[in-house]
Amino acid sequence: SHQPTELSKMLHLGLSSFPLPSQVLNRRCVEAAVMTGLALNCTINRKSLFDRKHYFYADLPAGYQITQQRLPIAVDGTLTYSHLGGRKRNEVVTKSVRIKQIQLEQDSGKSLHNDYRNQTLIDLNRAGVGLMELVMEPDMSCGEEAAAAVREMQLILQALGTCQGNMAEGQLRVDANVSIHRPGDHWGIRTEVKNINSARNLARAIDYEIQRQMFVLESGGTVQNETRSFDGKTGHTIPMRDKEGLQDYRFMPEPNLPPLMVYEACSTAPPGVAPSQVVVLEEVRERLPELPSVRRQRLVETYGILPEHSFTLVNEDGLMDYFEAVVRETKAGPRKVIGWVMNELQGLLHQQNLSVSQSPISPQALAQILNLQENGQISSSIAKQVFQELWKTPGKTAQQIVKEQDLGMVNDSTEIYRICQKVVDSHPDQVQAIRSGNKKVLNKLMGLVQKETKGRADPVLVRAILEQKTS
Repeated sequence: SHQPTELSKMLHLGLSSFPLPSQVLNRRCVEAAVMTGLALNCTINRKSLFDRKHYFYADLPAGYQITQQRLPIAVDGTLTYSHLGGRKRNEVVTKSVRIKQIQLEQDSGKSLHNDYRNQTLIDLNRAGVGLMELVMEPDMSCGEEAAAAVREMQLILQALGTCQGNMAEGQLRVDANVSIHRPGDHWGIRTEVKNINSARNLARAIDYEIQRQMFVLESGGTVQNETRSFDGKTGHTIPMRDKEGLQDYRFMPEPNLPPLMVYEACSTAPPGVAPSQVVVLEEVRERLPELPSVRRQRLVETYGILPEHSFTLVNEDGLMDYFEAVVRETKAGPRKVIGWVMNELQGLLHQQNLSVSQSPISPQALAQILNLQENGQISSSIAKQVFQELWKTPGKTAQQIVKEQDLGMVNDSTEIYRICQKVVDSHPDQVQAIRSGNKKVLNKLMGLVQKETKGRADPVLVRAILEQKTS
């Protein structure tokens, strides 16, 4: 069966406040919403309205929430996202999801439930703070797609500077609405999974909820219209409250906030209004940075790297800048650099749970290692050894480590001939196997030569000498 999902992403900006009893709109909050709308190809409404949504709940002490129910600030956008698919999970699959709207509203407080003491505590620190909510259309069909879309949204928001996007810290929260239906049927009853705190948990929650609803229907039951939470430890969604009966929020125009006006250019703004009080679209457009999709395309076109590698560079904070800094300062080609960045550098970063900015090895230090290898001063195996040493002692340079540990290439061809002859003489069985047609054994002899020279012999020269002596 086809299982569409609908996501509503709530992005906590922490930039705007609505002090009571009189409300004042924060200009930066409006600019952030407009910039986000433009980056997502939305139509920016030149006039948007604020409404009061009435209901009593402990985390909204005013008894109502200011939101944009009738006419939000931005509508009808598109988010294009990609994820790795195919049999080997190395094919870039590109899809898109429609953005229904972007609206400004007040955040609520945070409920802290203590099951052990049977208590609920309320943290009101964020109540009334400006919130930007993005509502997506039901264009996704599995948790993997939803997670990829949210990761792309995070990158866009971080590039724009409109949200830091750290889900674990509550800067970005995700609600997922999930329903299933058979092809040709109307959509089924949906459930809402609230406040998911990571892209990984988003994928897990959606996929579990799809399977749970399928099991309910196949068992002859009925899916309930309810709100659920996700338990990251068990991987299950848990009922929170039902949604039976239509809530009467008694929406009304917000009496303390006039219509929000956005202008195309300074010339279209009303005369006599201070520039600091006007949001102008052409000025916001000029401040739009390079977006993630454009960065990936530029990386592929400029450096000739694979599309899947461009995703890794852009998706990890600081990795693209690190890569480009190395490329600028080394003679090695971009594809060689990407191998080092994705294997050696990322391997140690992930192993020690470090960010790129915390790397003990700077881009300049890695470039020095690669330049030593390109100049024929060290072998590839020694280069990796030097990298490991630099990681432990970042105060030194690659040249110092090579000199102190005598890791430079053996340039004396006579010495290399002597070592090759010694290896050939001491392994007659392998030599006979090579002469009988088993050429793979030659690699073993090469390894023995490199062991004798501590990896400092030119492998091309070693192979040529061994081939001559075993022919």
